[in-house]
Amino acid sequence: MNFHEVQFPTDLSFGALGGPQRRVDVVTLANGYEERNTPWAHSRRVYDAGLGLRSLDDVEAVIAFYEARFGQMFGFRWKDWSDFKSGKPSVAINRQDQQIALGDGVTTEFQLIKSYRSGGHIYKRPITKPVKGSVLVAVEQDDKLEAVDYVVNDISGVITFKDAPDPDTRVFAGYEFDVPVRFDSDSLLTNIASFNAGQVPDIPVREVRV
Repeated sequence: MNFHEVQFPTDLSFGALGGPQRRVDVVTLANGYEERNTPWAHSRRVYDAGLGLRSLDDVEAVIAFYEARFGQMFGFRWKDWSDFKSGKPSVAINRQDQQIALGDGVTTEFQLIKSYRSGGHIYKRPITKPVKGSVLVAVEQDDKLEAVDYVVNDISGVITFKDAPDPDTRVFAGYEFDVPVRFDSDSLLTNIASFNAGQVPDIPVREVRV
């Protein structure tokens, strides 16, 4: 896979503009009603890294990062400061933050997920890039110990238990996570005069499927 397990500098992603993007095909019928359909089961995040730059040293750091990724060739980790925890950004991680599965007495591997709820609707987002050492796990009220009761694949976001959770027991997890992204341009255009005048470069970044 064309992916580098390296994080974009967090001090530069802080202040970047971005968020989820959905693809919905809308067809307006002759009677004025609409038919809407989406080919995407999951949203994709898009960002503008240029808005996080505050000095020429920042520009140099981004150029170095861009060149080391060979532009769009290799993906990387991105910290989305507006959505990087299993719970609220202002609250410490808790093992009970997210119910990720129900045990069946057989399955030992579970994908980390984050659920987004509004009204009676819910979207479950796969979390594939947890931050190393941040994942806390519990089965019902029983706290589990990493490397003793389970291991975490930091590259895929899969938790593997030593022993399968009992049937109908709830599996919970709390964690921090990154977004797998890539640069979305074949060029990185900067202008020192414009930057000094307060105009930051446009550096598009897009989430990738991994």
